[in-house]
Amino acid sequence: MLTEAVVARPDPRLRQWVDRYLGYREDVPVPLARREVAGAFVVLILGWGDPLDVTDPRDPARGAYGTNAFLAGPFDGWCVTRTVGTGTGVQVLLTAPAARRLLGLPLADLANRAVPVDAVAGWLVRLRDELAGARDWPQRFARLDAVLAARLAETAPVDAYLLAAWRRLAGEGGVGVATLAQELGWSRRHLSVRFRREFGLPPRTVARLLRFDRAYASLGRTVLTAPAAVADETGWAERAARWGYYDQSHLIREFREFAGATPAALAGPGSHSSNPA
Repeated sequence: MLTEAVVARPDPRLRQWVDRYLGYREDVPVPLARREVAGAFVVLILGWGDPLDVTDPRDPARGAYGTNAFLAGPFDGWCVTRTVGTGTGVQVLLTAPAARRLLGLPLADLANRAVPVDAVAGWLVRLRDELAGARDWPQRFARLDAVLAARLAETAPVDAYLLAAWRRLAGEGGVGVATLAQELGWSRRHLSVRFRREFGLPPRTVARLLRFDRAYASLGRTVLTAPAAVADETGWAERAARWGYYDQSHLIREFREFAGATPAALAGPGSHSSNPA
């Protein structure tokens, strides 16, 4: 059970890279498993409470076990977290370009993996220890601001062409990969290889995940505005078209792949969410 949740906006200098911080405390008296949905984003957990496990059911070797501070993603499939005890820490959700810049490493090394921070970078370990020792959430968020701003000053910019490609994919309505490659003056293969290396997943998969993310983020509003429709699989055709899917079947297939359940099931009571919205 989440007993404390404190949301803060980063320093304005960071906001093109980091949308928000979430400080949390969670007391889980009995073992709890959560299904976490796929996403093109990177999850950074800097915790100092009881550990948890992150498991990818497609390949358990890609998970992280017995850790309270880790990086996860981007993931093109759902995974499961399991925990018990008291967890305390800070969660930072990063777009792939933000993670590439702050971490200073290609995200191909992190795609579909959860990795303890001590296996990634010493500065993340030091930051976690500093956050644990801070007296309150404002001090922790201020320290995050300082460290992340210093990282931005130290690391090289993301390739301008790839950053432009990401922003085009993330824009309203999206864009096809062939069109995107043509705009950049690259072949589709060159775009896919470079994009996947730097951002972890190929552009077509990222486009699908960004569309799924927008649809998934709307499920809470669906429950409030159309409770009768979420009781079964009816009433989703209009929403599928609104979110950019070919039809209702396409929508449901994508949700099964990326969330492990239908949208109606996820919109119902008791659904757990790793979605950033």
